[in-house]
Amino acid sequence: MSHRARSALSAALILLACLLTPLGALSAWALYGIGDTARYEATMAPLAADADVRDAIAAGVTDEIMREVHVRPRMQGPVNSFVRDAVRSFTQTEAYVTAWEAANTATHDAVMRALRDDSEGAVTVDLATVTERVKLQLTDDHMPLANRIPVEHTEVTVLGAEELVELRKGFHVLEVAAFWLPAASVVLTLAGILVAVCRRRAVLATGLGTALGAALLGAAIAVGRRLTLSDLPPGVSDTAAGAVYDALTSTLRLACWLLLALGVTVAVTALLTGAYARHRHRRRAATTAPAQAPAGEATTQIRA
Repeated sequence: MSHRARSALSAALILLACLLTPLGALSAWALYGIGDTARYEATMAPLAADADVRDAIAAGVTDEIMREVHVRPRMQGPVNSFVRDAVRSFTQTEAYVTAWEAANTATHDAVMRALRDDSEGAVTVDLATVTERVKLQLTDDHMPLANRIPVEHTEVTVLGAEELVELRKGFHVLEVAAFWLPAASVVLTLAGILVAVCRRRAVLATGLGTALGAALLGAAIAVGRRLTLSDLPPGVSDTAAGAVYDALTSTLRLACWLLLALGVTVAVTALLTGAYARHRHRRRAATTAPAQAPAGEATTQIRA
């Protein structure tokens, strides 16, 4: 294979590897970061103490209560303030934290179970498990009449049947991509470096391409955040949704920074080693040139 063909093949392999790297990071995050129950719970747990999330929940619960409670128009303001203050106070208790964790766990389990199974129909969550955990927490806190709270089976739809079909297709693709994309990226990178005529330049290109891919992935996360917040349903808090988005993508953003640092480190190392090699070559040429000059002069004198 000619040098030109090897260089072209190496460039194509490295370019493809640099394109697959951010896609592999995205797929691995979606499957192992969001899809794993333990990691999801660890990600969502701190949001129970987030002020914006608590305010959004307090506002939503207050609106639901006020829809069910009929009061005179002149009493709506005071009653609304009283209910909101009571709900906001509840969001600072251990029972609220228990309810938050139970609701998130139940919702995540129901969605992941539906994605992995081939069952049809909407995804529903039974609130009885959430109510049971809150009841136990209130009983432990010695709240009066807490043991009399009824635990009723109330199913809430969290995902429609049509949405589930589309998400299941994407989830199956992620299951394959989360393993094969990173593996293919590594194999293509090694092949591109081995095929290259100048391997140092191939390593430099790989580092720069990896850093660029990480930067583009970080930009995509920022754009996705803006699009998500701009497409929220009416009445949903932007700040609370932003806090949830930031929490869910924190691992992916960390992966972007790691890939960026890795790419820059590899590129800088290739540049420094190349500069050092050229410096050694110049020094070697400079030391051998004076040694060859006297030998030439002696030959001239002998001939004379």
